[in-house]
Amino acid sequence: MDKILVIDDEKPTLTMFRLLLGAQGYDVLTAENGREGLEVFERERPPLVLTDIKMPGMDGIEVLRQIKLIDPRTEVVVITGHGDMELAIKALSLDAADFINKPIQRHILEQALQRARERIQLHVSQEKQVWTEVEGDAAVIWFRGSMTAASESRMVDGFKEAFSLNRECLVLRFDPNVSFNGAGISILTQQLLEAAKRGCRVTLAGLPDNFRKVFRLVGITRLVDGSEAEDDV
Repeated sequence: MDKILVIDDEKPTLTMFRLLLGAQGYDVLTAENGREGLEVFERERPPLVLTDIKMPGMDGIEVLRQIKLIDPRTEVVVITGHGDMELAIKALSLDAADFINKPIQRHILEQALQRARERIQLHVSQEKQVWTEVEGDAAVIWFRGSMTAASESRMVDGFKEAFSLNRECLVLRFDPNVSFNGAGISILTQQLLEAAKRGCRVTLAGLPDNFRKVFRLVGITRLVDGSEAEDDV
């Protein structure tokens, strides 16, 4: 049974998570503030952590930062409000696996946890994260798992291979459980700027909703065509 730690200063929220995650087979640990959450984490070392961003005292950003210092392999999903996109992006830059908005929607929570589990599996198995294929007249770059600074060489090589195919259309196709932290977003942006210099027409396919919002906010969607209809590619 996988352990998961939930940190939130609202007791009803902790009760909801305890019931929901317990029904999914998790061994659920809880803490009512950031300091207590770090104590539980250091004692129990769960591979997965859910933390609210806005808490009195130590907030979720600092919790995330401290957890990554203790064990960088731990996957953290942050819980935000609908107006907290800047905080969500900051969390991704600190290598959060994902973010979810309150009020919590069950299917969104399940997707975020699936992405986090995928990242954990990739840490262990070292499966390929980026590869290139040809589909008709397009070069297609596939992305799966966690795109971080450690993925830079694979991302750069993927784009180099795609450019070498001399296709006018370049499709970036995303696995449903893909995630990008701040470094991954920066590397992708650099490669998209290079694609623009080469005159490539770039479209996105299968990008999860959370990251579509992030890409739009940081300006990546301005570098691609058809960003709002990626599933039609």
